Amino acid sequence: MTSYEMAKAAAKALSDKKGTDILILNVSEQTVVCSYFVIASGKSSTQVRALGDYVEEQFKKQFDLSPLRTEGMREGRWGVLDYGDVIIHVFNEESRLFYYLERLWDSGKNAERFIEE
Repeated sequence: MTSYEMAKAAAKALSDKKGTDILILNVSEQTVVCSYFVIASGKSSTQVRALGDYVEEQFKKQFDLSPLRTEGMREGRWGVLDYGDVIIHVFNEESRLFYYLERLWDSGKNAERFIEE
């Protein structure tokens, strides 16, 4: 599976759990840390945790993958799932507006809004 396919699978899982404003950012030319960020919002801390848990469940079930690291999921404001080449950020709406990762990483040609097909 390519990194892009993994990013799309994460976006699909987030969409399946009603995550909103899902964005796939190709950051491979901007950092050596990873190739893709997947960014999504949840409406509450409970939903942020549920979104992270669901992505973890789906990746384990479908690809036998576990995150290398997780941060912040229990707090439910900004959680990160690190799958190596793909890093998934799940925010509550207030934290997403505050940190606004898109502004930092979107070069104008590397962002793709995920729309369920």
